[in-house]
Amino acid sequence: MLMKSAGQRYTTKRKDIVGAMVRLGQPAGIPELLRLVDDLPQSSLYRNLTVLQDAGVVARVMSSQDGGLYELAEHITGHHHHLLCSQCGVVKDVVVPDALEHDLDTTLAKLAKREGFALDRHRLDLIGRCASCQ
Repeated sequence: MLMKSAGQRYTTKRKDIVGAMVRLGQPAGIPELLRLVDDLPQSSLYRNLTVLQDAGVVARVMSSQDGGLYELAEHITGHHHHLLCSQCGVVKDVVVPDALEHDLDTTLAKLAKREGFALDRHRLDLIGRCASCQ
C-alpha cells in the first residue's frame, strides 16, 4: 500500500531488500544488504533504498559507517531508539519502558513548545561505546 500511494511498484528486488531487513532485525549497511540480496548491483541497491525511503517503508539511521544504515520504518517495526558505538559503528535498537517513554515525550513536548516548535515525533540516538569497545 505504501509503495502504491508513492506511485511506485513493489518489485521482487524491493521485496528481497525488505525481506533481508526483516531477517536481520536490526539496522543494516550497504555491504550487509548486498550479501543478503542476490544479484543486486550496489547502484541498484542505492536506487531501491531511496525509493523505499521516499515511500516510507525504510528509514536511514545515522552512524559512523559511510552511507549510514537502513532499517524498516518505525510505523512498521514499532517505536524504538538506537545505541550507536562511536568506535566500531555498531547500532542496536532499544525500546524504552512505557513510563520512561511517556516522561520523555512530555519533556520533549515542553522543550519544543518553549522554542516555538510543533513536535510531531522524536528519535533518540545514544552515542557511546559498546561492550566490545569499552
